[in-house]
Amino acid sequence: MLADALEHLVRGIVDNPDDVSVRTKNWRRGDGELLEVRVNPEDLGRVIGRSGRTARALRTVVGALAGDKAVRVDVVDVDRR
Repeated sequence: MLADALEHLVRGIVDNPDDVSVRTKNWRRGDGELLEVRVNPEDLGRVIGRSGRTARALRTVVGALAGDKAVRVDVVDVDRR
């Protein structure tokens, strides 16, 4: 659910929505969830935003949706593995 919501939000921000993907991984030894957002390199600045404001806002929304669950959001361009 969190990954789907985050993917929907990011697709609305970027110019290349087909390149957006969100992968879910375990974080903190299974204690939390890591959401890895992959975007086109041209859209990386849009997702991060000026001084990281957009990325911080996305993290805030996902954190609110997660409730008590520990969640971390990382933004990565599609060229990085």
